Amino acid sequence: MENICVLLTYPVPEYLVQKLEKRFTVFKFREVASNPQLLREISNSIRAIVGTSVCGADAGLIDALPKLEIVASYSVGFDKIDLVKCKERGITVTNTPDVLTDDVADSAIGLALATLRRMCVCDRFVRSGKWKKGDFELTTKFSGKSIGIVGLGRIGSAIAKRAEAFGSSISYHSRSEKPESNYKYYSNIIDLATNCQILFVACALTKETHHIVDRKVIDALGPKGIIINIGRGAHIDEPELVSALLEGRLAGAGLDVFEHEPEVPEELLGLENVVLQPHAGSDTVETSVAMSDLVIDNLEACFQNKPVLTPVI
Repeated sequence: MENICVLLTYPVPEYLVQKLEKRFTVFKFREVASNPQLLREISNSIRAIVGTSVCGADAGLIDALPKLEIVASYSVGFDKIDLVKCKERGITVTNTPDVLTDDVADSAIGLALATLRRMCVCDRFVRSGKWKKGDFELTTKFSGKSIGIVGLGRIGSAIAKRAEAFGSSISYHSRSEKPESNYKYYSNIIDLATNCQILFVACALTKETHHIVDRKVIDALGPKGIIINIGRGAHIDEPELVSALLEGRLAGAGLDVFEHEPEVPEELLGLENVVLQPHAGSDTVETSVAMSDLVIDNLEACFQNKPVLTPVI
């Protein structure tokens, strides 16, 4: 497979880069984009794209690569890939589900605990020496809180399982009711927000779920409510979230993702009731290796004319 050309659209862990380079001829998009002549020279040779949650494959890039056969995403999400264009061209699309479910669900619960118990603020309190002058203020309990989950897929279900261990009641909103679930279902997200204390956002990003958490949902959650987002930044109307936090209409938020990454609203940086992560919900050594292996397995299956392991289309 050494003669098969692969275009890497965004930096990935070195482990994956090495595995790709052992098997394929790899071109990195940032290098190619700065050299139009090279792009023209290789456009008829690229048979695969490896993308990420940051940069996948838009219609323009797909159109520029007439021999493209597969887009393999190093991510469970595929919102950065033009699926319509891929379907039109008969291009296979794969992602990396399941292998990152535990890490993202762990991060979601961790964000909730850190937000409610103000762990980051406590850490700074100790480091600054303020503890010597008096005890830290009381925080808020996580156990027993009512949990609402937007999107009861793999990750949403894993969050629910973990939250149950804390004695929490679980309800959810999704496109349709899950007959195998015993959790309470709300067909309307506002009703879900009205009836929970902590709202976890864990659905896929689509046209329908863009800004699914808007001012109405935030106000339904109320001034004691907490939002945890480990989905995509665009699930939440970010200016409305910022306003609600500044105005006290929302108690706090734990955010792993943002609408215009890596840009983060400056107002959030000064808030002590917000915990921020750099889209690192699945970023452990173990999961990175598993995701990388799955990308390679999908590519090899495609070029050996075998069924890919995790097809999107």
